[in-house]
Amino acid sequence: MNENLFSSFITPTMMGPPIVIAITMFPSIMFPSPSRLINNRLISIQQWLVQLTSKQMLSIHNQKGQTWALMLMSLILFIGSTNLLGLLPHSFTPTTQLSLNLGMAIPLWAGTVITGFRHKTKASLAHFLPQGTPLPLIPMLVVIETISLFIQPMALAVRLTANITAGHLLIHLIGGATLALMSISTITAMVTFTILILLTILEFAVALIQAYVFTLLVSLYLHDNT
Repeated sequence: MNENLFSSFITPTMMGPPIVIAITMFPSIMFPSPSRLINNRLISIQQWLVQLTSKQMLSIHNQKGQTWALMLMSLILFIGSTNLLGLLPHSFTPTTQLSLNLGMAIPLWAGTVITGFRHKTKASLAHFLPQGTPLPLIPMLVVIETISLFIQPMALAVRLTANITAGHLLIHLIGGATLALMSISTITAMVTFTILILLTILEFAVALIQAYVFTLLVSLYLHDNT
């Protein structure tokens, strides 16, 4: 069991080339564009959830920030659907890869920072030096604020990667323990299986919560710079 503990995190390949690009494009199939005058229940629920989330997330933004609405909604739908699909048996979760999460976090963070320096130059520079700072502490605070600014995309990516990876490892370990206990103690195996079901339900919630947290933090970075 220990030998295959991290096998589900290896990028899958097909005859050599990796197929991670096809996997990341697959969630878009789950959100078809409505082509009928009256939608079915599934599409209606999807549209209601998107409208509810966008209304809550964009309520704090001004007109410039609301131009990012499509980007933010696409981001939360992609991360949420990818996390949920990764919970299926024998599937691959792209959001367990730090490189992918950094590829999402760094451009979005850089876009918010550049927007801030472009439209609110004085306010963006003022973040590096709080008002009323004693003169001897100015160099130290500038360095600390600069480091904290550049840590933001790393924190975004690591948070998403760690939470999704930890959940998958727990499911793998408890599932393996359940199989091993089947031949030793049926009662103990049933208790472990119950824990596995509860953990799986929790991971479904974590998959959606982490998508919301990632997008919300990007939205807050955007709000600070617009």
